[in-house]
Amino acid sequence: MLSNIRVVLVGTSHPGNIGSTARAMKTMGLSTLYLAEPKVAPDGHSVALAAGASDILKHAVTVDSLADAITDCSLVIATSARSRTLDWPMLDPRQAGEKLVGSAIKGPVAIVFGRENNGLTNEELQKCNYHVAIPANPEYTSLNLAQAVQIICYEARVAHLNQTPEMVEEVEYPLAKEQENFFNHLEQTLLSTSFIVKQHPGQVMTKLRRLFSRARIESQEMNILRGILTSVDKKVAIANKPANDEQEALTKEK
Repeated sequence: MLSNIRVVLVGTSHPGNIGSTARAMKTMGLSTLYLAEPKVAPDGHSVALAAGASDILKHAVTVDSLADAITDCSLVIATSARSRTLDWPMLDPRQAGEKLVGSAIKGPVAIVFGRENNGLTNEELQKCNYHVAIPANPEYTSLNLAQAVQIICYEARVAHLNQTPEMVEEVEYPLAKEQENFFNHLEQTLLSTSFIVKQHPGQVMTKLRRLFSRARIESQEMNILRGILTSVDKKVAIANKPANDEQEALTKEK
């Protein structure tokens, strides 16, 4: 089950951090590492710092973006140390470990770590269901990448060892790619009804992403919402058809 917990490093720029991450993972029984748009590839320095966890480096998956790394995950938790203008549903490390373990029974889940110098972008953070912050000393919050990975992986292992039937997620949740398809559909529908103005979209979609992340809608609920959007799309298409036909006739006359 721990193999379903995917550690995703985004934009990593130091090969030593990749090796240290592999070591942190292996000590806690995790083995699945994804490198999303890394600035460097694992090298001899990575292997040296992996200290016996080079098998994780060997099988690490490199992808072009965070979206590619989490596309088949039903739960994605992002690490974030910075305060954001728009707060996302937050977890502490223990809660994150429990949620990861509870959902990993059914398939892949991911814990995402950002760049060494500036973490994850707001757009990347909004692709995740929850954010987790490590409650470090507020006067000195400096954790390196491998230390942060070690803490979250430790909490996942503790949750795994202490797992009870109540912790297992029985509900089926949509995968990340399905969530993105839903948000794209929602945005297109809101544009077609002029609820969102293309030239001035504002924060509508960001706030809607936060709303649905906070609710964490189930697969069946998402299917219902997609059906509602499709019915709206059909009504909009019918309403616009006469105008379109009239415009086409005028064009032919010219």
